[in-house]
Amino acid sequence: MNPDDVRRHFEESGALLCGHFRLSSGLHSDRYLQCAKVLQWPARAAALGEGLSKMLAPLGAEAVVSPAMGGLIIGHEVGRGLGVRALFAERVEGTFALRRGFSLEPGEKVVVIEDVVTTGKSTREVLDLIRSVGAVPVACGAIVDRRPRKEPALDGLPVRFLLELDVPAWDPASCPLCALGQEITAPGSRHLPKG
Repeated sequence: MNPDDVRRHFEESGALLCGHFRLSSGLHSDRYLQCAKVLQWPARAAALGEGLSKMLAPLGAEAVVSPAMGGLIIGHEVGRGLGVRALFAERVEGTFALRRGFSLEPGEKVVVIEDVVTTGKSTREVLDLIRSVGAVPVACGAIVDRRPRKEPALDGLPVRFLLELDVPAWDPASCPLCALGQEITAPGSRHLPKG
């Protein structure tokens, strides 16, 4: 799968939004990638998962772990493509944990899969979780890389992305949209109201 194919999936499903957004990282941006709008279509999710799993196959992962919510569907599809199980980590009192009977074996090789990486914070938190139980992370991957500096590694591990986007993200204190008084929305799952 090439970057043009990935862009087409986002455009056709209306998943690239324009406005003023608070990202899960806390940064602000004028564009938001609503991967759920792409991944709601099983054929699109399967195609993206297959593309990403082909990039990751040589790294020998024995399991996939994704942060919930955003990485859950694409992680499942990458697990399918790699022929390994796909688990997800959930926040419990602000910290990622394996729940629902999920566990990793000491020494088990794991790849962390996200939908979009902006700062890598969630990915690093899941990597910490994996290491804390004795498993061995071997790589990270996502559908979209929107990090400001496209580096070939994340936390010392190789990263694989289907699409790299240069989309600005600002600290709230320096956000030009805040300075203009534009209303902000927070579409990411980390900012959903509790209840």
